[in-house]
Amino acid sequence: MLREELIFVGTCDIAGHVRGKGFPARELAARKKQGIGWTHTNLMQNAFGVILDTPFGTGGDLMVVPDMTAEVRVDFDDGSAVEHFFLGDIRNTDGSPWECCPREFLRRAIAALVAAAKLHLIAAFEQEFVYTGVEERPGHAYSLGAWRRQGEFGESVVAALRAAGLKPDSFLPEYGPRQYELTIAPQPALKAADQAVIARELARATAFRLGHRVSFSPMPVADGTGSGVHIHFSLHDASGAPVTYDAKGPLGLGEAAAQFCSGVLHHLPAITAITAPSPVSYLRLTPNRWAPTVIDIVKQDRGAALRVCPVFAATTPKKIAKAFNLEFRVSDGSASPYMALGAMIFAGADGIARKLALPNYDGEAPPLPRSLGQALDGMESSTAIKEWFGPTFREAYLRHKRSELAHVAALDPPDLCARYAEVY
Repeated sequence: MLREELIFVGTCDIAGHVRGKGFPARELAARKKQGIGWTHTNLMQNAFGVILDTPFGTGGDLMVVPDMTAEVRVDFDDGSAVEHFFLGDIRNTDGSPWECCPREFLRRAIAALVAAAKLHLIAAFEQEFVYTGVEERPGHAYSLGAWRRQGEFGESVVAALRAAGLKPDSFLPEYGPRQYELTIAPQPALKAADQAVIARELARATAFRLGHRVSFSPMPVADGTGSGVHIHFSLHDASGAPVTYDAKGPLGLGEAAAQFCSGVLHHLPAITAITAPSPVSYLRLTPNRWAPTVIDIVKQDRGAALRVCPVFAATTPKKIAKAFNLEFRVSDGSASPYMALGAMIFAGADGIARKLALPNYDGEAPPLPRSLGQALDGMESSTAIKEWFGPTFREAYLRHKRSELAHVAALDPPDLCARYAEVY
């Protein structure tokens, strides 16, 4: 059958889905500047693809403009269509950034960190997901059996990532039934978020071509194991030198890193609405799920909100400083990587700007929000988030999430998890 290659251009929106439009590949040169038409209310599509509330109405025009550095073209060599897409920016018709573009939100956060301390952040995303092409068996957490039974999926997705220009770091069976984890090598913040999106989509593309699917839902089943997205990060100065580590600092943190972490912890009651933005996110953030439940920073503890990670086989201060990093664990696959990383960086930059000290809790650390509604209330009351988002984006985000929350309010946990497992 005669075929002509098509290209998709989109961005990972506030529902955590990549949405956009396609065009014939031969028109790419013309689309580099003018992109493809979009509209303001498209932002308000929720996780289920429904627009329940919008501050924008039916008016207005925008464009999604491809970023030439965020191209993916993978031929799976199986007779299927080439996987060809660009990630891009939502822009006004004059080419200026739209204030509600998730990628632009992350760029503003990166700029805030530079303004606060002339630092930049390197990040890597650990993403957990369920693969339906594996039979569920008890006792197979982290096992060679679970590794073996995924068949060609792991090798195929790693090959696809490599073909797209990414550097796969690890692929492994995880703790939950049919659960796996995929990590990509660290990159500067915007590229790291792009690659987190690309990794998700190529995992989906690979599973699709094998007749299966993957789900990045935070809670695939209500009484099961959650899936998180853990963001590893470190800080570097303008020369590229790492500044996260100081052997004499608290928990081994340098001064700026300690202030950055203090800012993240200070703003967690508000930014959790961005990093864990679905109702099922809060079924994961409960005791005995290897997930955070309180606002804390702990050395080498996978139940912490911020985990100070170990350094392996590094003996000199220089090697330790290069490998030293932290892990933000209050995030999951219902969040746009741009929004989650942007919120974390904004919070950390504010901690540096205000020289916040690490908290010294007397007794128990304060709890994380227990529901999306509680987190959204914290976000709405935050004066810092008003500044980071701007009034238009803040209102749109709150209305988007609250309308989705009302939409599923009548569902019990099993049905709620089933609905979100379908869409993520």
